[in-house]
Amino acid sequence: MIFSTLVQALAQILHMVINIYIWVVIIAALVSWVRPDPYNPIVQTLYRLTEPVYAWIRRYIPTAVGGVDLAPLIVIFALQFIDLFFVKLLFKLSMGM
Repeated sequence: MIFSTLVQALAQILHMVINIYIWVVIIAALVSWVRPDPYNPIVQTLYRLTEPVYAWIRRYIPTAVGGVDLAPLIVIFALQFIDLFFVKLLFKLSMGM
């Protein structure tokens, strides 16, 4: 009983963190279209939150297609997969306990 509640809580927290990071990626992608001030603290924060993940993806997958960077799209798809597969798996696991 206690362990299943703990697993449910962890799954819910993971779900929330994934959704928040998806919104961060979307906002960063939208902001990058308007050539923002690089010294703006919000822009710097978005850059620090997203660029390490983008750099890791770019190391393995060429993401520049026709002058458009597809790294944010790849990150969103990967996070959606994690959310739909692993988080639901954790919920199912907790229900079976």
